[in-house]
Amino acid sequence: MATDTQQLTRPAVRVSGLVRRFGDRTVLDSLDLDIAPGQFVALLGRSGSGKSTLLRALAGLDYDVAGSGSIEVPGRVSVVFQDSRLLPWQRVLDNVLLGLGGRDAADRGRAALAEVGLAGRERAWPVELSGGEQQRAALARSLVREPELLLADEPFGALDALTRIRMHGLLRELCQRHGPAVLLVTHDVDEAIVLADRVLVLVDGRIAVDQPIDLPQPRSHRDPRFLEYRYQLLTALGVEEEITV
Repeated sequence: MATDTQQLTRPAVRVSGLVRRFGDRTVLDSLDLDIAPGQFVALLGRSGSGKSTLLRALAGLDYDVAGSGSIEVPGRVSVVFQDSRLLPWQRVLDNVLLGLGGRDAADRGRAALAEVGLAGRERAWPVELSGGEQQRAALARSLVREPELLLADEPFGALDALTRIRMHGLLRELCQRHGPAVLLVTHDVDEAIVLADRVLVLVDGRIAVDQPIDLPQPRSHRDPRFLEYRYQLLTALGVEEEITV
């Protein structure tokens, strides 16, 4: 039987020797990864590097994909995708409550919408919301379930720059309040540094870089250490020619 200390220090996510193949192509190659409870981790990598494959494996969504290895995740896992995936025939509150039971579900849904700045929009149709508001509703739908692990697959990729900045602050604030472990898949190095406690770079199916981000929140792009992290991560991604400091 595990001791209380062991239980407290047990990772929220533990991946060992994970292999995922599509035909003859090995996308994840004996990948190992631990994520601590409450830790915010960002995952970078070139297109096709396997970022979304890893996220889908953690979410249990990689059906019929060849592979091996072991995955341990908490019992409560929520996923946020690049598009909000709101059902257009359901009102906003009903979308947030999908699959959620209990007598207090509606109250919890309203509280979650208020947290993301959508109080009063419970009866709106998804089409009546802006892109940023739709992603706020998707966040509410994920967090109302009080997940122990939140998986986010480029959730801000389709938003304009100003809305993305606002969503960064909202996501960080909500995650600090609710305390899930987070794995954020992104192509944006600056986004990773702004949000994460730790940034990973996926290369050839394995974690090539595991970089803690030791910067206070809120983070400034003008901080010399921010620029150092950017340089290190861009170099790891093989795009030195794009580096400007």
